[in-house]
Amino acid sequence: MQSVESGLVAVGSAIAINLVLALVKIAAGVLGNSYALIADGIESTTDVFSSLVVWSGLRISSKPPDQNHPYGHGKAESLAGVFVSVFIVGTATLIAILSVREILTPHHTPAWYTLLVLVLVILTKKTLYRRMLRVGKVLESSALRSDAWHHRSDALTSLAAFVGISIALIGGPGYEAADDWAALFACGIILVNGFRLLRPALDEVMDAAAPGEVESQVRSYATEVEGVVAIEKCRIRKSGLGLLMDIHVVVDGEMSVYEGHQIGHAVKARLLKSPLPVSDVVIHIEPDAL
Repeated sequence: MQSVESGLVAVGSAIAINLVLALVKIAAGVLGNSYALIADGIESTTDVFSSLVVWSGLRISSKPPDQNHPYGHGKAESLAGVFVSVFIVGTATLIAILSVREILTPHHTPAWYTLLVLVLVILTKKTLYRRMLRVGKVLESSALRSDAWHHRSDALTSLAAFVGISIALIGGPGYEAADDWAALFACGIILVNGFRLLRPALDEVMDAAAPGEVESQVRSYATEVEGVVAIEKCRIRKSGLGLLMDIHVVVDGEMSVYEGHQIGHAVKARLLKSPLPVSDVVIHIEPDAL
């Protein structure tokens, strides 16, 4: 199974960067009369909190099984993914409500230099998104993928704020609320992404079956072992960054218990050495009925 160290390092650096971005955006928003930028700064503050949850989830999920947790601690990573997805939805909803309030409240036109801050933020967030998504795909981590999309959501709100502030500056009097309308539009996109990320994370918590292509690979690797007649049942679920599976291996019904046991060990060893992130395999030997 892939090491979680790269994931922990990526999340740790994201936390530090988000702290700096949050302070910069909130300060620029207050001084530059841009509520969209202030809301963006608040969103970056929540990014820090959600990244801490992901970091904790990865750290706990990497712990080995113990007496109280014989199947390991992998669910911590899935729960972190669920939490961050829900957090994305909640944050987008809150910003949407506050944006509507600002639209109804007359305020000054944002300052031009807020655009420079937003360009810096967008570039930084896009970089964080790509890095986190790449590590999340390598580790097959729902929590890291959710955190990556959280960074992308922040980039979207910043882009929307950039467009809105530009309209407000170009349009002049009467267009002061353009950045708030832009923030409201971005919230809709963020909500869609939040719900899209929530389902796979919930599936992992509910022990949903692994994708069909994973099962096909497992069956293929298992049947490569000499003495295996067929694979009957094959149940696979994701737990944290690894896979747990129960397999019924069909062998010659005339062979001894010892020989069948040895084949079962060989199948398990083959799967543990495969490219798949296999954490553990339970083998059940079935006699060939023919």
